[in-house]
Amino acid sequence: MPASSIYDLSIIATTRNDNHGGDMLQRTLLFVKGLLYQTRKYKIKSELILVEWNPPDDKPLLKEVLPQPKSGDFLSIRYIIVPASVHTKYQHADKIPLFQMIAKNVGIRRAKGRFILCTNVDLLFSDKLMQELANRSLQPGTFYRCNRADVPQSIPYEKSIPELLAFCRRHILQRLGKHTYISLIAERVYAVFMYTLGLLFPWWKEAGLGRQPNARGIKMKLIRLDTDACGDFTLMSREDWMDIEGYAELEAYSIHLDSLALLVATALGKKQHTFPPSACTYHISHEDGWELAHPIKKLYQDIERPMLDWSTVRRAGVYLLENQKKLGINAPNWGLADHEFEEFSFTPLNN
Repeated sequence: MPASSIYDLSIIATTRNDNHGGDMLQRTLLFVKGLLYQTRKYKIKSELILVEWNPPDDKPLLKEVLPQPKSGDFLSIRYIIVPASVHTKYQHADKIPLFQMIAKNVGIRRAKGRFILCTNVDLLFSDKLMQELANRSLQPGTFYRCNRADVPQSIPYEKSIPELLAFCRRHILQRLGKHTYISLIAERVYAVFMYTLGLLFPWWKEAGLGRQPNARGIKMKLIRLDTDACGDFTLMSREDWMDIEGYAELEAYSIHLDSLALLVATALGKKQHTFPPSACTYHISHEDGWELAHPIKKLYQDIERPMLDWSTVRRAGVYLLENQKKLGINAPNWGLADHEFEEFSFTPLNN
């Protein structure tokens, strides 16, 4: 495992070359091009770790089809290959071809950056967001979040990165995350309501939380937690990721596992910072995307693969916040830290 940091930022994502969603390779290509362009533009010395989980036998590895850094670039690219022989040892390996959060943990344990960003390969980062990362004001003890703005699947891939970013700004389908005026107003209204209710009815106890003296504070922490699409952007120091022990390595579909990481971080006293709405990620819509999938089709998808229910995650979150403790699920070798994987690294010539 890395003994010291040699990058300002490690960016971790996972995928496989199976073209899921219909155009995954095209989206991944755009993701890498965007990072190469923007890390160079804003001079962010960084590494991209792509964990290639359970790669198909009949397709080339991504290192063979994705762009490599050139002289003058600020982004190094590392490919870590987790083979099918590891994947098939997991329960439900036949239903879930890629265990996203375990794969991201593989990257976290091997990252060489002072700060680690876990994200996904169907995104572009807004220039405002990259400016936030470039100003070097990130602090340990804080986890960073941003809004996700969904953009059409028909994004014109042939355009340059600046042209595509302009397209994204003009074609936002929906926005997910806190720091919108509506969410801020809702928080304030709820806080006033709860305070007034307590004054008028001192005997009143909120169901499920009323027995705890700090019940209202826990409730507000849950409301303020920016869990919407947090798998697309969660950033904190390497030490903080180690402290929370990465993502919970439950052998299930990734939904809500990303939220559990934020709950653990909050329980351990780490503060949340959400960037302004303009500092967002742009998510390219696709056929199997969680938020924009057809609601009837999702009924069948949800019963085909094991996944967490939000009510279960919320109850676990209340427990963690009440007791200020970790989940205690992951083994000491989380992120398959005791495994040696095939790795390919590509570094700009000037680095």
